[in-house]
Amino acid sequence: MKNILQSIAFFAIIFLLTSITFSQDWDNPFLDQVPPKYRPFIRTLIFPQVQTLTDNVGFDNFYLGIDFAEPHISVSLQNPKWFFTAYNTNNPHSTLDGLNWFANVPSLPSPAGDPVTAYDSLGNLYYENMTGNPIIGCYVVKSTNNGQTWNTPVFAVSGIDKNWIACDQTGGPFANYVYTVMTAGSGYGSFARSTNQGQSFQQTYTFNTQTLPGMMVCVGPKTVGGDVPGGYVYVVTNSGSSVAPTYTFYRSSDGGQTFQMMGAYVFAGYLGTYVGGRPSVQNMRTRPYPFIAADNSYGPYRGRLYLVYATNVPNVDGAKSDIFCRYSTDGGASWSSPLTINDDPNSTNNYQWMPSIWCDKFDGKLYVKWFDTRNVPTSDSAEVYASYSSNGGVSFVTNQKISTAKFKIDCSTCGGGGTPRYQGDYDAIVSNGVTSKMSWSDFRNGAFGSYTAYFPDFAMITAYQSFNLNNNDSLIIRVKVPAVKLYSKSVRFTAQVDTMPVSGTLQLSFVQGKDSLISFPDSVLLKVKSIGNVTPGSYGIIITGSGPNGTPVHQRIVDILVNSSIVSVGTNRNTICDFKVNGVQYNTRTDFVFPNGSNVTVQALSPKVVGGTQYVFQNWSDNGDTTHTITVNNNISLTAFYKIQFKLIMNSSIGNTFGGNVFYDSATAFTFGVTGRFVNYNNQTYQFRGWTGSGVGSYTSPDSSGFDTVVTRPNGIINPIVQTARWLQVTSVQNISTEIPKEYKLYQNFPNPFNPVTTIEFDIVKTQDVKLQVYDILGREIRTLIETNLGAGKYRVQFNAVDLPSGIYFYKLTTPDYTNIKRMILMK
Repeated sequence: MKNILQSIAFFAIIFLLTSITFSQDWDNPFLDQVPPKYRPFIRTLIFPQVQTLTDNVGFDNFYLGIDFAEPHISVSLQNPKWFFTAYNTNNPHSTLDGLNWFANVPSLPSPAGDPVTAYDSLGNLYYENMTGNPIIGCYVVKSTNNGQTWNTPVFAVSGIDKNWIACDQTGGPFANYVYTVMTAGSGYGSFARSTNQGQSFQQTYTFNTQTLPGMMVCVGPKTVGGDVPGGYVYVVTNSGSSVAPTYTFYRSSDGGQTFQMMGAYVFAGYLGTYVGGRPSVQNMRTRPYPFIAADNSYGPYRGRLYLVYATNVPNVDGAKSDIFCRYSTDGGASWSSPLTINDDPNSTNNYQWMPSIWCDKFDGKLYVKWFDTRNVPTSDSAEVYASYSSNGGVSFVTNQKISTAKFKIDCSTCGGGGTPRYQGDYDAIVSNGVTSKMSWSDFRNGAFGSYTAYFPDFAMITAYQSFNLNNNDSLIIRVKVPAVKLYSKSVRFTAQVDTMPVSGTLQLSFVQGKDSLISFPDSVLLKVKSIGNVTPGSYGIIITGSGPNGTPVHQRIVDILVNSSIVSVGTNRNTICDFKVNGVQYNTRTDFVFPNGSNVTVQALSPKVVGGTQYVFQNWSDNGDTTHTITVNNNISLTAFYKIQFKLIMNSSIGNTFGGNVFYDSATAFTFGVTGRFVNYNNQTYQFRGWTGSGVGSYTSPDSSGFDTVVTRPNGIINPIVQTARWLQVTSVQNISTEIPKEYKLYQNFPNPFNPVTTIEFDIVKTQDVKLQVYDILGREIRTLIETNLGAGKYRVQFNAVDLPSGIYFYKLTTPDYTNIKRMILMK
């Protein structure tokens, strides 16, 4: 009771302190939580469809969708094909066959993340998730059928950060006890247990050496003084400095009621680069968590306690990290020398971090997985690697690459925040006596992708993905295991038809009865035979390969076209241009299955206008007409080819343009322009002053002279462009007297100097064309004030030079019978 009261008191203190100190900053370096602002949005991101991602050899990753990192995974001892994994914040995934996954989300009070999972020996699944904002502890929810249904959640343990869970999977005195730990704050960690299979939890102990996230719990046998299955509960706490953490090991022999401190060690140091109070790798936050596991098998290393962690070599800030394993034969009181698990030849050049471990209950193998940059010289991208030890942690087998694609480490598009960025702090691996199954989050698609894979594992391929078959005929499908990843068990294949035909039947059999492989590479032959008059159509042959306990398991589907053929129809502008097949419209390449002898009508729809781009049909790949009918007797692939055209959009306030508002073939020369420099519009005279272009390859006039009335672009159009004609209204002419002058005359402007408006007067003795122009001191025409036909009389024109710089200008009056020039001064 004293320990419980202490825990509650210390939790209350640390809650108050953290709520004051870090209320404005979620990235407290002493906490490893999902950023609170992201927690409400996670579930909506999950994709419903599980995908198998196969590399070019035939190895699989299973893509579960998008969650929010930090997965944990468990496997049932009652059924080795029952796996359960959960990602932040409350995103569970279950499989009953090791292959197909479903998600049934339990209703948890205010889920806050850090999901961890465990099975007891009876097959009960326990799923723990932090709760509250701010976090106050964890709830545990139980399922007896691998997440198909859930019991009512039970509050399990108090704390503020980073929890862990373990079950006693033995038949010993503490059989099926459930243990959980959590950072409580202010240097303390909480321990709670359930002795009634998750119906309730009691907090039984408080540890005073927990300041950093990373408190872990596991179960092992007591092997001294008589063998007691599940006789020891181990806890490791994490405290001290983030760059020199102290791992303190505790052991309980009474099912977690009391604990004895076994030893405290500083094994890890710097991890990657220390930024903002956190270790990080390429701006991904991380931490040298002390991962522990105990050997519960009845092998030669029964009872051995393992520790795995990551730390830099050399132990300095900014160096690169390795994965280390130590073992203890005395419950954590003393430890072996560190063994480097990663076997890259130049390990100081590469990062290895994010380890997770599991010790197999059946054969005692210690499995470890981690992130690894060994195949990326720049170390900015990583892959998942794994290995195992079958000799008690003395050595590890050759490392195996597990992920089927590299991924950038620093994922700016994933949605995590902070510097270094939150991208998950842990993941997990579990095993079932034949193989292990791991869950992780990687960023190969610029998002928090959720993935699983087997190890050891076998690759699986078929020669072709589809075959044609006629009535009362047969064919052979070769199913091959071309390579393995340290897999040495058998592989057995089964096959079935996804949907049997209405008439006739499809018979499946393995040639000479060989449906299994025991050495690799090797293959089996599957015979598919059509019997009777089989209904024409496409039938999927589902071929499954699995290990001796049903795992690892992989599946391939081969399409059999019986009395039918595939007609694949598309365009060279996929998703843009449209086509019809038998009157139904599509815009992506689509495979159709038609009975042999069918007549199929295809039609290309043209033109297709998308904004300023137009696609125009040119031809079908079979040289058929825009609309034509084909007869199907074999597989056919048809493509409608479209050329691309771009629109020249012409803008002009007074019209008078040509060459615009039409589509031009890509890269084809084009010409546009205005019909004259001066235009009479609505009884006003306008002067063309040049072009303003928008879009790559458009034209903009170098000045405002307006002499570029016609423009040719010989290099062609490469995207939609806009050309805008600029016009200036010519100054209006005022007749100031009806008296007919005796002679031509151009008067001096007034005022002069001027700013910015001045008046120019002139006399015309008879009706004729008159032009009044303004030039700069270099003789360049900058403005035409008048260009029109005037009768005899006295006239006045105003010149506005608001857009011109100060200086000397000249104005010139021109008629068929008279020319004169005068100077004026603009002084601003």
